[in-house]
This record gives sequence, C-alpha cells and structure tokens, in this order.
Amino acid sequence: MTRSTFTILLGGALTLTERLAAQLSGSRFIAADGGIRHAKALGVKPELWVGDFDSTDEALFADYADVPRERYPAAKSATDGELAVEAALARGATSLVFAGALGGTRSDHAFLHLLRLAALAQEGHAAFMTSGEEEAYPLMPGVGEIDLPKGSLFSILGFTDLSGLSIENARYPLDDFALPFGSSRTISNVAEGPVRFSLKSGRAVVLARPYDLSGA
Repeated sequence: MTRSTFTILLGGALTLTERLAAQLSGSRFIAADGGIRHAKALGVKPELWVGDFDSTDEALFADYADVPRERYPAAKSATDGELAVEAALARGATSLVFAGALGGTRSDHAFLHLLRLAALAQEGHAAFMTSGEEEAYPLMPGVGEIDLPKGSLFSILGFTDLSGLSIENARYPLDDFALPFGSSRTISNVAEGPVRFSLKSGRAVVLARPYDLSGA
C-alpha cells in the first residue's frame, strides 16, 4: 500500500484480522472523533484527530494527548468522518480506507458512509470500507475485481436501477443483467475466488464477508 493511502478511523465496529492488517499495512491514519479508540488495537498513531469530540472520553484524550487535533463545533454541516476525508484529501490521499464505517449504534451514519463511498468513487477516488469482518466496495460503470476468498458471501445493493451488470467467478453469475432498483436478486452470492464485475450504468455497493463461509 502506498503512502498516499489514508485510513480513516471511524466509530463503528472493527475486528482486527490478518486480512485487515494486510489491507492497512503502510497506510497513514486520521481519526474521526471516537474512532481513535481503534488505534490501540491496530497498533498505530494517527497523524491527525478531527471532530467535535462528543464521542471521546477523557481516557482517550490522555492516551493521545500528543496527536494534533482539529476541533469543530457540534453544530456543523458535515460529519466528523467527512471532515476526516477532507483532511486526508488535502494531504494528497489518492486512496481511502474507512475502518469502523460499518455496524455500530448509528445506522444513519453507517448508511451515509455507504452513500459517501459511492460518491467518492464517482469523483474518481479509490476507496473501500471495512469492519474487519465485513467490507464494502463501490460498484460504478466499468470493469473491476474484488479479491475475495473462495466461499465468502457477498451481495450487491443498488442505489439506482443497474443495467449491463455482469458477475463472474461466483456461484450465481450474471451476464448483461438489468437489476431494478430495490430488487433482492443480487443478495447472498458466493465467491469462487476473486470476483469480477462489470456495469454499464447505475450506482451500487458490494458488501462482502470474507470470513463468512456459510454459503460454501
């Protein structure tokens, strides 16, 4: 991973796995408010800590007193995560990893993260999200591949109608398929190894569970 990759530490669930450690190797880190609690488990020290700090307890302030902070008012027009992304892009980030973006106690934030992932991809930024046990990738028009272990579950969630959707190297392949908005047709597929996708039009995310082999 290049030094232009930034990992944004967010407040959702995060489980340290071998796959996660490999994905974050060589990354730079920015913490968004309470997301800094993941830094200890990852064995990293963020270069910046941003937010309104309403989700941070005094023990974390003491543990990371030497990390530079950017404090914002609680009444602001962007989430702490979005502020962290802006800071990463200002530092030259060309690739973003959102660690702790999935799960957690705020489903509105988790859903917003998925939308933000699609928006970043539309803007031309490489990005994905992970909880260690679950991962999310943007699916935009074009061709791409996700390196998934054989037997792992994955689903495609469309934010729009999808046209020309093809899935290769999966138990349930598709070829030039039209997926209506809201359809469950692409839920719970099983990877046969790295999965290849192509899409002619539409916006979606791929949710994958690389350690969930229940469909194998």
